[in-house]
Amino acid sequence: MEGSEELESSLLTQPWASVCFGESAFLAKASFRDTGYILLISDLSSVWYESADAEAVRQRSKELNKRLTVHVSSFLHRLRNLVCPLLAGQLDTATSFSCHHTASGLKLHLKSDLSGLPLYWDFHCCPAPVDMVSRHLVRPLIRMSLALQYQVQELTSLLIQKDAEIEDYRESGATLSRDRLRTEPFQEEMFQQNFMAESLPQICGAGEGQAFASALQQLYTAVTQQEAKQARKRHHSEDTEGPAPAAETTVHPHPPPPSQEDETASSSEGNTPTSSPAQKLRLPVAKAKPKKAKGLFS
Repeated sequence: MEGSEELESSLLTQPWASVCFGESAFLAKASFRDTGYILLISDLSSVWYESADAEAVRQRSKELNKRLTVHVSSFLHRLRNLVCPLLAGQLDTATSFSCHHTASGLKLHLKSDLSGLPLYWDFHCCPAPVDMVSRHLVRPLIRMSLALQYQVQELTSLLIQKDAEIEDYRESGATLSRDRLRTEPFQEEMFQQNFMAESLPQICGAGEGQAFASALQQLYTAVTQQEAKQARKRHHSEDTEGPAPAAETTVHPHPPPPSQEDETASSSEGNTPTSSPAQKLRLPVAKAKPKKAKGLFS
């Protein structure tokens, strides 16, 4: 039986999407299964969520849609087909969403149709626990920033190598066939200063609704997939490792004295140097291979 843990695992690898309800911008992600759903939504000031199993969906569906008689799995399938296009940026004019804050959290109201009859649904979202916010926002964003930083370092190294390659061509007497292709040597410090002074204010002023562009959604998914993979490995390791069996020992009231051969072997083992695990550990260092530029010079 697919439980809440599997739903939560599926939700982790879903990217955040920018959505608007009225004039309010939100980030949202959701996971739907035949056994229930999880919805996570944030306005970057608060984070709310709702997790509902099949029985809760069946009860609420009966309360909100008295004219509808449909199996709960079909109803969940319809909800998924209404919510997921919204998260993908595909607006359906026949479906409307609205939300308002309540004393207990956030209520998201959905109105659409099913088999020619009106369909209503309310997502009752309560404040998300701290560990959920950390798992779906804080930790992935930190890993994304580290990945982007490493990517910038790799590109900077590649640019410096390209400049050295171009300079070598120039010293060999090569000239550009089109002068408009000429570039100045890359200066990392100057680039960082210009980025902070010019590009960063534009990025920060773009608005919170653009927090996860498509490229960042792909990076978020890749990062969370790695985290889910590591979590499965840890879970498998915990399942396979059991408590160490107690060593059976035989107690001798008068243990025999060690023989000469035993003393010799013990002395030999004591003088044998042992290597430390830290001495064996070597971290891989990624090195960009220089590639020969083509088509730049005549």
